[in-house]
Amino acid sequence: MILSAALVGNTQNNKPLTSFEKDSFETTKGKLTITFVGHASLMLEAGNTVIHVDPTMAQANYALFPKADLILITHEHDDHLDKTAVELLKKPDTKIVVSKSCDGKFNQAIILNNNEEKILGDFDIKTVPAYNIVNTRNGIPFHPKGNGNGYVITYGGKTIYIAGDTENIPEMANLKDIDIAFLPMNLPYTMTPQMVADGARSFVPKILYPYHTGETNVQLLVDLLKGSTIELRVRKLK
Repeated sequence: MILSAALVGNTQNNKPLTSFEKDSFETTKGKLTITFVGHASLMLEAGNTVIHVDPTMAQANYALFPKADLILITHEHDDHLDKTAVELLKKPDTKIVVSKSCDGKFNQAIILNNNEEKILGDFDIKTVPAYNIVNTRNGIPFHPKGNGNGYVITYGGKTIYIAGDTENIPEMANLKDIDIAFLPMNLPYTMTPQMVADGARSFVPKILYPYHTGETNVQLLVDLLKGSTIELRVRKLK
């Protein structure tokens, strides 16, 4: 396992875009840059396209961010779906892709159920189930099966898996050739470090970012993945 740790300070809503940490990757279509906004909020930039994933005003002032060509929402919870952030990012031609649980939240949104696919420009978007098996409230899963999406995004030969709020579900083992993965790691809503390690080992992404980590001790995941071929990169994504 290769470890790259680069932590930034606490999120401030009005901090300039340049202060958010970014990683860039080469693809067959040129550079792909991922900005780590916070929690589950990410921004992808490739070519002339800007994609925002689960943007929320709790993580940043989206009035200061580039407008979106595409917005992906994993599910309806307010730390993932924020109408104010979406309105600030929208252009007349912005596409908004949402899960089944977000039906009716936005006008003219593209609703994708689990295991569906949509090609938007140079991006192939596939949906993956995102749900709880173990973690429940009064016997009801925090994230019921079929409500939320994970997204597998392919661009220029690079494949990115953004899991949304999920546990290490059996469907992860069906993922193939994932270059970059984002897996959530905080209880009681998503996964323990052991669950993340088990999930990652089931499909072996080249690079793994734990995200949506809350107060989880990320070092536990570092220890669990020692000896793995997975490159673990830690960013400030509480």
